[in-house]
Amino acid sequence: MKFGVIVFPGSNCDHDAYWTIQQVAKQPVTFLWHESHDLENCDAVIVPGGFAFGDYLRTGAIARFSPVMESVRKFAEGGGIVLGICNGFQILCESGLLPGALMRNVGLKYVCKPVQVRVENAETPFTNSCTQGQVLTIPIGHMEGNYFCDPDTLEELRRDGRVIFRYCSPSGEVDSPKAGAGGMDRKSNPNGSLDNVAGICSAGGNVLGMMPHPERSAEPELGGVDGLKIFQSMVEVMSAR
Repeated sequence: MKFGVIVFPGSNCDHDAYWTIQQVAKQPVTFLWHESHDLENCDAVIVPGGFAFGDYLRTGAIARFSPVMESVRKFAEGGGIVLGICNGFQILCESGLLPGALMRNVGLKYVCKPVQVRVENAETPFTNSCTQGQVLTIPIGHMEGNYFCDPDTLEELRRDGRVIFRYCSPSGEVDSPKAGAGGMDRKSNPNGSLDNVAGICSAGGNVLGMMPHPERSAEPELGGVDGLKIFQSMVEVMSAR
């Protein structure tokens, strides 16, 4: 099995993802240049965090036109495993691989801190090493992490089990919307995200976008290893194929 990590101008978490896959998960990995159509026979593709093309226009709006994303779309349509982290989540939404959009955080401030997310679906290629309802502590670092979609799309995501992670309290409680703070009680919601969404998957379950950075919580030296479960899940699924 082989992982590929895309490199865009402005990516700054590509090497972090590469390190985690190679040095922690102990799997073969290669960088994929944004101007290339060649996915180099990778079995899984990581669209990493950062500021692709400087986030000009809006996050992911330019990166979606990169030649490599055309190949990623075809790869995903064929059942290939794709993980978009933070800016990668934004790029996947802009590319049409995931529904909805990531808007400016409520409060219009960059947020960088560890948060808790609850695993809402443990039967995906990204969460099979987790348990249903498990609370993971994974860092975030974003300005545009406020997930939004129309009511019909949200209902579809809920119905089909495609909301994979929700922001929650350390005990696993998801705050209900309340008055104030932009219409949201933000005790466990760091950005105002609709329905506390922290990560969603495609209809086929093979494409995941998540705002938290699992590569930043994959080693004890980083303060926790909950993020490693995401990569371990991917390895397990790829090994079984």
